[in-house]
Amino acid sequence: MKHDRFPGHIGRTVAESTPWWPASCNHKQQKPNIVVVVLDDTGWADFGCFGSEINTPTIDRLAARGLRYTNFHVTPLCSPTRTCLLTGRNHHAVGMRFLSDTDTGFPNSRGCIDSDVALLPVMLRGQGYASYLVGKWHLTPSHEISPAGPYHNWPLGRGFDRFYGFLPGCTDQMTPELCEDNHQVDREFPEDYHLTEDLVDRAISYVRDHTVFRDEEPFFLQLAFGATHAPFQAPRSFIEPYVDIFAKGWDQTREDRLQRQKELGVAPADAELAPRNEEVSDWNALSADQKRLYTHLQAAYAGFLEHTDVHLGRLVDELERLGELDNTLIIVMSDNGASREGGKDGAVDTNAPYSGLPQSVEEQLKRIDQIGTRHGGAHYPQGWAMAGNTPFRRYKQHVDLGGVRSPMVVSWPKGIEANGEIRGQFSHVIDLAPTIMSLAGLEQPLPCDGRSIASTFDDADAPAPRATQYWENLGHRAIWHEGWRAVTEHKQGVAYENDDWRLYNTTEDFSESIDRAADEPELLKEMVGRWWQQAEANSVLPLDDRTLVQLLRARPPLGLMSRDRLTFRPGQGHVPISSMITGSERAMLVTASFRNRRHGENGVLVSSGDSRGGYVLYVQDGRLTFEHVQLGNRTICTTDQLLPTGTFEAGFVLRDRIAHSAEVVLLHGRQKVAATRIPTTAAHLSFWGIDVGCDAADRVSCAYPPDFAYRARSFESLTIDFLDQLVLEDVAEAMESTE
Repeated sequence: MKHDRFPGHIGRTVAESTPWWPASCNHKQQKPNIVVVVLDDTGWADFGCFGSEINTPTIDRLAARGLRYTNFHVTPLCSPTRTCLLTGRNHHAVGMRFLSDTDTGFPNSRGCIDSDVALLPVMLRGQGYASYLVGKWHLTPSHEISPAGPYHNWPLGRGFDRFYGFLPGCTDQMTPELCEDNHQVDREFPEDYHLTEDLVDRAISYVRDHTVFRDEEPFFLQLAFGATHAPFQAPRSFIEPYVDIFAKGWDQTREDRLQRQKELGVAPADAELAPRNEEVSDWNALSADQKRLYTHLQAAYAGFLEHTDVHLGRLVDELERLGELDNTLIIVMSDNGASREGGKDGAVDTNAPYSGLPQSVEEQLKRIDQIGTRHGGAHYPQGWAMAGNTPFRRYKQHVDLGGVRSPMVVSWPKGIEANGEIRGQFSHVIDLAPTIMSLAGLEQPLPCDGRSIASTFDDADAPAPRATQYWENLGHRAIWHEGWRAVTEHKQGVAYENDDWRLYNTTEDFSESIDRAADEPELLKEMVGRWWQQAEANSVLPLDDRTLVQLLRARPPLGLMSRDRLTFRPGQGHVPISSMITGSERAMLVTASFRNRRHGENGVLVSSGDSRGGYVLYVQDGRLTFEHVQLGNRTICTTDQLLPTGTFEAGFVLRDRIAHSAEVVLLHGRQKVAATRIPTTAAHLSFWGIDVGCDAADRVSCAYPPDFAYRARSFESLTIDFLDQLVLEDVAEAMESTE
C-alpha cells in the first residue's frame, strides 16, 4: 500500500513512526445551520404577520427578527414545488411536471426527479453539512412506495442522512402511514397522538443528536408538516375559539385581511381586492345552516394552523436552548396556495370529497361536533380557500396568484441585521437552493435555473435575481417578465391557441386585478411567445389538460396497481394507500388459503382502511364475517356456517353495481354461504392501506378486540383477483346466485 501522501512517518514499529491526523475543520464557525419549514396548502394571507386573524406567534416572532418576502412564488402543486426547492431547477425540466403519484409516460412527468440531478442534501454534503428530512416527502412515484422499495427515490436514496415522516401527498394526522429511513414504522396511535407533535419531537431529537455527535458541522433540516393539508385535525381546544372569530364569513374576512395587510406593509396602500371567485357564493346569501357548518370548518383549519405554530415554537425554543438559533437560517413557506378541494360545502370527513361522494350540509351538520377529531378530519369550503389567498384570485392548482404566491419568512439573527423588514423583490422557489448553497460556501455556480436572493437580506433595494419565470399546471399557463405577468386559465378540451390570456402590470397592480391585455396587445403577444420559448427550454411539452382527479386515477402499467392478481402473506409489510388497490370500487375476488386449519382459530384475515372507511374479512367464533364502512354506512355480512377445518379456501366476491353500490358474496371454496348489498363503495376509503392477517390501525370494526390478528400458521396466503380485468368462470355461478 502506498503512503506517498501521508504527512507523518511510517517506520518499522510504532516507536519509530510519527502519527498524523487531518486537521479538524469547524464548518459551523463559518456556515449557518439551515432549517426550511414547508407548510402545505397554506394561503398567502394565513400567517398573522401577513394579515390573518389566526394566531401564529412563532412565525410572527421569526418575522419580527427577520424578513417577510411579499413577492415570493411557488408552483401550484406540492411535488413540483418541493422539486424546485431541493434542486433549484424548473420542475418540468427534471421530470416532475405533476404530482409524484403517477408516471404519465413522458420525460417531464415521471413522478420522480431525474436521477442525474443532485438535490440539496447531496450538494450540501460536499460543504460539510449533515441533512435531515422530517415530515412529507412526496417525491417518490406511488409504485415505488412499498415495504420492499425500491428505495432509490426515497429520501435517503436522494441524499438525506435521516428521514422520518410520510412518503405520499397527505395522510391522516392521527393515524398516519409512517416511514423511518428506508422502512415502514409500526407503532401504536393513542387517542392523544398527533402527527405534528410527533414530527417536531423527531426534529428536536435529530438536532440534539447532531449537536452532541457532530458539533463541528452545520446541519440542514427540512421540516415538512402535514399541516395544513386536509384532513384538518387538531385538539378541540385550538378549534373552538375560532368559531366566533370566523362567524363574520369569508367576504368580511377578505376585507379585514387586506386592511391589516396594508397596515402591516405587506400589501401596498393602493392594493385592490381581486373580485370574488365566481364559483364562491356571497356569504350573506347563505342559509343559517350553511354559515354554521362553514364557520366550524374554517375554525378547524385555523386551529390546525395555530397548533402547528405552537409546536414549531418548540423547535425554535430548542434551537435557542442549544445555542444554535442565532446562526440558523430559518425559512418558512407554503408549497402552494390554499386549496379549494373541499368543494362548495367542505367536509366534516375529508374522505367524502376524496371519494368523489361529497355530503350535503344537512348530513354534515349531524356530525359537526366531530370536526377536527380522529373521526372528523375536515376540509373547508372553497370560499375559505379564497379568503386564505387574500387579496388574490383562484387557488391551488391554478397559476393565478392565489395558487402560486406564497408567504415567506426568513430569519437568521447572525447573518441578517434587518429586523421586521419587508422585501418586495420578485423571487421563486427555484431561487432558494442557490441561495442556500451560496451561504454554505459553494464557490462555483450550480446548474440551477434559479439565482441567489442573499443580496436582498441586507439590501431592500437589491434587484430581483432574474428577469423571467414561467408556470404551467393542468394546462393553465403564466409567465412573469420584468414586472409584467401574462396568465391564462385553460378550459379542458379547448384548443390551447384559443385560450384567453390576461396581462397585468405587477409593479402597479399588486393583486392582479386590472387586465391590461386590451391596452397592450403587442406586449401580450410578446409575453405569450416568451412563454412558448420557456416551454421548449424546460421540457414543458406535451401540454396535458387532464384534471387532477383524472391524472390521479390513471393507472400506469407499473406497480401493484397494474396487476390483475396479487398474492399476499400473513406477517408481510403494510400495503400503503398509495398503491391504489386499497379501495372497494373495483370488482374483486378475495381468497384466503388455509392448510390444516383447526377449530378455534379466529382473527382478521385482511383489513383495508380504518373505522372511518374501509373493509375487513375476519373469522370470529368460527364464522366468516365481512364488514364495509364508508361515510357512516356500515354493512355487515356473516355466514351461519362454521368455517371448515383442514385444507381449503374461503373469501368473498365483490361485484360493483350502479351508483357506487356493490354486492358482496361470502364463499367457502366456491360455495355461496352469505350475501348482501353494499350501498356505497369508493376508490378512497380512508388514509390507511391494507394489512394481511391483522387490523393494524384504528380498526375497521369494533366487533373484535384491538389485537385480533389471525396468528395460526394454517393461514397461508391471501389472493386478490380484480374481476374488471379478468373473466373468472369458476366464480360466475356464485355471483349469479345473488341476482
